[in-house]
Amino acid sequence: MKALAGRADAPYFPDHGDDRYRVRHYDLELEYRVGPNRLGGTARLSAVAVDRLDRLALDFGAFRIGKVLVDGTPARFRHRHGKLHVTPSRPIGREAAFTVEVRYTGNPSPVSSHWGGLGWEQLTDGSIVAGQPIGAPSWFPCNDRPDDKARYRIAVTTASAYEVVANGRLMARRRVGATTTWVYEQGEPMATYLASVQIGRYQFLELDGPVPQHVYYPSAAEPRVRHDFGRQGAMVAAFTQLFGPYPFGAYTVVVADDELEIPVEAQGMSIFGTNHVDGERGQERLIAHELAHQWFGNSLTLASWRDIWLHEGFATHAEWLWSEASGGESAAVHAGRWHARLSQEPRDLVLADPGPRRIFDDRVYKRGALTLHALRRIVGDDAFFQTMREWTAGHRHGTVTTAEFTALAGRIAGRPLDAFFTTWLREKALPPLP
Repeated sequence: MKALAGRADAPYFPDHGDDRYRVRHYDLELEYRVGPNRLGGTARLSAVAVDRLDRLALDFGAFRIGKVLVDGTPARFRHRHGKLHVTPSRPIGREAAFTVEVRYTGNPSPVSSHWGGLGWEQLTDGSIVAGQPIGAPSWFPCNDRPDDKARYRIAVTTASAYEVVANGRLMARRRVGATTTWVYEQGEPMATYLASVQIGRYQFLELDGPVPQHVYYPSAAEPRVRHDFGRQGAMVAAFTQLFGPYPFGAYTVVVADDELEIPVEAQGMSIFGTNHVDGERGQERLIAHELAHQWFGNSLTLASWRDIWLHEGFATHAEWLWSEASGGESAAVHAGRWHARLSQEPRDLVLADPGPRRIFDDRVYKRGALTLHALRRIVGDDAFFQTMREWTAGHRHGTVTTAEFTALAGRIAGRPLDAFFTTWLREKALPPLP
């Protein structure tokens, strides 16, 4: 059974997640009609109780609930304010395995948040899921906390004119009449916010590289897609050398046939808009950023949202490393430029605890990357990249904390780094670069 994490993350999103149980597996059977944006589903959760459960809570959006079963027996439920409270016919004992089945229908809509709508979003002709950090309940009932990682089976039935892309390996594709069912399995543990389904009229191509790389894109964008993602295989190879083996069986890119504000990472997958491909590799840093999240964010997932720099700082730093490896500006040049810019910004953010409204503040990204660049300078390349590789290997497909990273860095450096990390992670003032 997964180790129980504390509620350190409660002040950020206290209305999400239930720490009294852990989900081992989600089995999602979905039917989706694109035009009316109509979703019907059956979600089966296999879980283990941490404590005795007289009732349990799932995070879930505004769907009509047809039935709820616990261990195959109908259960009472109450659904309001984004929570599905379930009362089984008999209590579930501590450390007992159990299943919950929820049958539902409705029109999926994004979860409201400080950053706008999150989760399932209808496109001009299709849909995407952009779930970070609390958008997963927009399309399936879940225990929506990042430290409760589980395996998934996702089956989607929709009109045969559309391609369906979800996390993991495509296990089956069955056409019956005018509809096709796509079945994906995600064998590595995954946080709820990283679960994703993309639906659209896409073409498909494979890229060369050290791991299988699949790209789905609208046909009109093909020349731009082929050029802009043409160095992604080399990028995978470079990151594998720097960070350790790519953590999943394949990597999928979806270029949605709409403009998106920002690219989105999911486990084993990244989603871009047509505005992110210009045929000139003008957004290649974003391709590097989303790819790096497969190590930092998807394989290694924060245990608490306060540690978001472990995702975004590392992925931003990877942009600089790719620039350096591909013959562009060195990481030192990028670091110097961003240090100068951040020195002009307000000094009111603590990197290791930015607060729930600031987890996507650009200073989290850039100061996080500067922290890593400063660490590289004081310990040297050998110790720094050994730290990165041991970090990804030691926590592969698990959850991580800032304290674990700083302890590892100090151990490999062979000397205390407490003062260094305090100034970069815990204090508001921006330290000088070493």
